[in-house]
Amino acid sequence: MFTIKGKTGTWEIVIGLETHIEVLSNSKIFSGASADYNPSVAPNTQVSMVDAAMPGMLPVLNEYCVDQAIKFGLGINAEISHRSKFARKQYFYPDLPQGYQISQPAEEPPIVGRGWVEIMGDDGNPKKILIERAHMEQDAAKNKHDMHPTKSFVDLNRSGVMLLEIVTFLDTKNPENNSYITSPDEAERYLRQIREIARALGVSKANMEEGSMRADVNVSVRPVGEKTFRTRTETKNMVSFKFIKAAIEYEARRQIEIYENGGTVSQDTMRYHPDDNITTVMRSKENALDYRYFPDPDLLPLIITDERVERIRKTMPELPSATRVRYIEKFGLSEYDATRLTETVDISHWYDAAVDGKAERAKPIANWMISELFAHPENYDIENQKSGVVDGMRIITPNDLAELVDMIASAEINGKQAKEIFIKMLDGESGTPHEIADKFGMKQITDTGAIETAVDEVIKNNPAQVEQYKSGKTGLLGFFVGNVMKATSGKANPAVVNEMLTKKLG
Repeated sequence: MFTIKGKTGTWEIVIGLETHIEVLSNSKIFSGASADYNPSVAPNTQVSMVDAAMPGMLPVLNEYCVDQAIKFGLGINAEISHRSKFARKQYFYPDLPQGYQISQPAEEPPIVGRGWVEIMGDDGNPKKILIERAHMEQDAAKNKHDMHPTKSFVDLNRSGVMLLEIVTFLDTKNPENNSYITSPDEAERYLRQIREIARALGVSKANMEEGSMRADVNVSVRPVGEKTFRTRTETKNMVSFKFIKAAIEYEARRQIEIYENGGTVSQDTMRYHPDDNITTVMRSKENALDYRYFPDPDLLPLIITDERVERIRKTMPELPSATRVRYIEKFGLSEYDATRLTETVDISHWYDAAVDGKAERAKPIANWMISELFAHPENYDIENQKSGVVDGMRIITPNDLAELVDMIASAEINGKQAKEIFIKMLDGESGTPHEIADKFGMKQITDTGAIETAVDEVIKNNPAQVEQYKSGKTGLLGFFVGNVMKATSGKANPAVVNEMLTKKLG
């Protein structure tokens, strides 16, 4: 359990996260304008009359966006609502042309209801984090304040791109239920799990760096042992795991200091300043009444059938959590290896293609990928799985690595030779591993007659070392092995060399 030592006692943190992910679709949630929001696209070029809030323009719900929301809901083990509504969330800001945001009201069932994801808790055990809801809404435009000394500008390209807002659940009626986030590290693990699911399902890029995933962080503190939940603050629009963790800890310590000095914490909306690592009050926290929600008169209630949900469920790929279990149970990989190989869906697909169902390949290919291939990202194309030479660099494919591993297993080459072949591939050498081995004479000598000749010669030329070995200095075996390998230009099978020397030296 993560705790903070204060002046008067020990405190714990209660954390809630409201995570926004931009949903992948060709067009926006309520218009036909392109949803491929990209900062490199010229401002205000992907805008329809609906996005610009022209009079008389009516929203039309994008059916594909609805399917994306359902798919994500199934990915977080959630209830899918058969009936949900849209409402207008009223507030006035330059990035909102209509003067309201179309969303799904908190008091009505959203399209995605109660669900959960599993993370690793701080105690090292699996921990369920409950999710209250995930609802659809339209994104706002983007304000730009750094283009002119006295003016701000608005880019409407992002306006109307669909967002899914995923809200964690805090069971206030059952304080013994600790299925919520209690530390900065758990917050990061939860967000990475949300990102992993969204990417695996093709629902979102969920890239914090480009803003397609961002989080509002709710923090409150209480003395260890206290059962009631205290006042929370909300730090808005966080787009970095590092800064989210830092903001949580700073805000928790700020609140503890207020309580220990006899004060009270206000329910405020906070802003995090990464340069100074502090939070400051941005405004008093709004309540739902402040937004004056009312049903959107232009959008009918959304009706979802069981048949639709099941059709979408059948199209879903294996989620990374299930892939990790498969790697551990079927292939005997460690938790660490399985986690590294499921960091993205593309990596796990590349790994599966290399293993190709052959369990004996699983561990060696995992080792090669993690220790060698991942160190050279420019030499493999995990996402598109290209092959050949691209921009002057050799692209290593799943077949290349599988062939290399098979050659070691069949004793055609040893580990040293495999590394040399791998380096030559990195350097742009064309051909398969077999062809490279033949071209450079790297095949391992497995002819016991040839190896025996080399062994006998080394023993004959080193009588002093032979006597020392026989008198008990068995560590000299490495000396003999090294000399045999040198005599065979490193091509002898080391296992055969070891076995033969051990027999002959007695």
